[in-house]
Amino acid sequence: MRDDAFIPGPRLTLPGAGAGPLAGLRFAAKDLFDVAGHPTGAGNPDWAASHPVPERHAWAVRTLLEAGASLAGKTVTCEVSLGILGFNQFYGTPRNPAAPGCLPGGSSSGSASAVAAGDCDTALGTDSGGSVRVPSSLCGLYGIRPTHGRIPVDGMCAQAPSFDTTGWFARDAATFARVAAVMLGEAIPDAVAPAPLLLATDTFALADEPVQQALLPAVERIAALLGKGLERITLGEPGELAVWGAQRNVIQRAEGWQTFKPWIDATNPRFAFNIARNMALAASLTEAQVALANSVRERARARARLLLDGGAILAIPTTPFTAPPLGLPLSELDRHSERIGLLCSFAGLTGVPQVSLPLATVDGKPAGLSLIAARGQDARLVAIARAL
Repeated sequence: MRDDAFIPGPRLTLPGAGAGPLAGLRFAAKDLFDVAGHPTGAGNPDWAASHPVPERHAWAVRTLLEAGASLAGKTVTCEVSLGILGFNQFYGTPRNPAAPGCLPGGSSSGSASAVAAGDCDTALGTDSGGSVRVPSSLCGLYGIRPTHGRIPVDGMCAQAPSFDTTGWFARDAATFARVAAVMLGEAIPDAVAPAPLLLATDTFALADEPVQQALLPAVERIAALLGKGLERITLGEPGELAVWGAQRNVIQRAEGWQTFKPWIDATNPRFAFNIARNMALAASLTEAQVALANSVRERARARARLLLDGGAILAIPTTPFTAPPLGLPLSELDRHSERIGLLCSFAGLTGVPQVSLPLATVDGKPAGLSLIAARGQDARLVAIARAL
């Protein structure tokens, strides 16, 4: 199958404004973002055929164009954004330039692939369950899931509204910060404010041993930069990370079913088996299951406030492993996805910002370290990335 990061067909390009803070940069947009006059494909061959061609740019696309960046193309996504490892049954799996022969991570797979390959300087992705954070880790990039609700999602295909965010990738911290200032609408601080660094030992225990060991020197570097010591904590009570992962899945699937049900009812679209299976599971969820999951979410939010509202920074592995090889059976891909979900659920449930930093390698493949802060502290995290 094709391994191109960009959607099939002629490359969609647009010039940016003549001047601006991002002049000279090229960006790609995941094919969940509207570009005026061109269909949005959402990784499914029946999506574009059953949706009108957008008449205006998505907020994120318009913002980057107005800041001077030029659109270099639209990129492949996992089908209707439902995927975390980066494969697409219809359009192929974008290559992972940082780990040849391996999965790139998803669902913003094409955007991460294009940046890692040098085909653009930055790229837009979406992150509901980890879809920027995971490909950032597997492709060796800087990536961010902003505070939920911080950045408009106008013109972005929805999945699970209480999780959906717009994020972006970059190969280097300077470009990452440059884009962040525009997207966040605030200057990135030059100085890094002193703060304690919290190492969540239970999250590190979920990662493969080589990943743990590779990330620990980066943790020490960040603790030294922040200047207020390193404290080892547990993010949750024993077994709680698994509970958060399972209940996050319930809420996200339930919201996704409400998003896609009208389209499915009207068009009976084609789906790959893994997507059809997940839709069927989502359709079977009860109100009681969702209510229970939301009560669990409140516990996670209380934990986030306790740990982070005083200004501390939390460190966790972004993914528990480096990029898996291509060609794995679906059952093994499911197991990988479940493990990833245990690490991605905290920020999704609580709405806090998370950045993934490409600070380690294992056997030549990237492994990302994530930093998490209180809601609204996105610029602090970007400042730390740049200062490193």
